[in-house]
Amino acid sequence: MSSWFEGPLAAFDTETTGIDVEHDRIVSAALVVQRGAGSLPEVRRWLVSPGIPVPRAATEIHGLTDTHLQQHGRWPAPVMDEVARALAEQTARGTPVVVMNAPFDLTLLDRELKRHRNATLATYLSLRSLSVLDPRVLDKHLDRYRKGRRTLTDLCAHYGVELTGAHDAGADAMAALEVVRAVGRRYASRLEKLTPSELHARQTAWYAAQARGLQAWFALNGSDEVCDPAWPLRPDLPAAA
Repeated sequence: MSSWFEGPLAAFDTETTGIDVEHDRIVSAALVVQRGAGSLPEVRRWLVSPGIPVPRAATEIHGLTDTHLQQHGRWPAPVMDEVARALAEQTARGTPVVVMNAPFDLTLLDRELKRHRNATLATYLSLRSLSVLDPRVLDKHLDRYRKGRRTLTDLCAHYGVELTGAHDAGADAMAALEVVRAVGRRYASRLEKLTPSELHARQTAWYAAQARGLQAWFALNGSDEVCDPAWPLRPDLPAAA
């Protein structure tokens, strides 16, 4: 029986108006499904007219302008519904979903669903049965003392994965998926006996520990930045009194 990292995997990625999961918006999304290592991937893409201006800084990263999104993007409400249903379909099949920096993309999707569908991500899928594989969390735990950044570009370079068209949601999702396969192969002795659901549970603890370590580093350097330890989805902000 082949290991999970050689079997079916899906990967999800978004491009956005910024990095604030509570207020920024999704402008494009992609879901990549690969039935097995080396098989031809199925790629589904969405382009969104977010209803707010796209900051120039964001456009410089992903290349999506207000004009292009207004002409070719769709209204967010049906798109968010389709994206959530597509993820739910993979979850129902038992397919692990690769999400690079999962607390960002999944939380932003959850907030978009609340904004446009009066629903939550949990409305569409059982978070208990969700198996997320986050290449950043996996790499940071398995090779914790390696120096340097751990962006998707960095991880691709480290694991020998080709990344063509960075900051395109489809390209980034496919690259993240291949990084997870590469991580699995490199650390097979530590990972192959774990099921994706067991690995999901362990990443919850690993991410929390990583967040605490980063929080301590910020405090040591006089920064008041807060690191949320929740993974793969951040909780709602408390309502204002």
